[in-house]
Amino acid sequence: MKNITVYSGPMCGFCDAAKRLLTRNNLSYTEIDVSLKDGLREEMIKKANGRRTIPQIFFDDYHVGGYQELRELEKAGNLISSLK
Repeated sequence: MKNITVYSGPMCGFCDAAKRLLTRNNLSYTEIDVSLKDGLREEMIKKANGRRTIPQIFFDDYHVGGYQELRELEKAGNLISSLK
């Protein structure tokens, strides 16, 4: 199973929604709060091909996108299979 990483930030409703979605699907993830340390936001932007919004979600090195893309994977029934 691939590792899930969620780049997030404080007071972010879409970040909270993404984490709830993963939790309700019994998926563990690593959260990186970009507000906690200098350089984390820049790291996220580089990995996300210039996308600056949070959350940015990765399955290993594969960039899923934000909450909307994660939700679309779930709705299409492809969330779990994407992690294999």
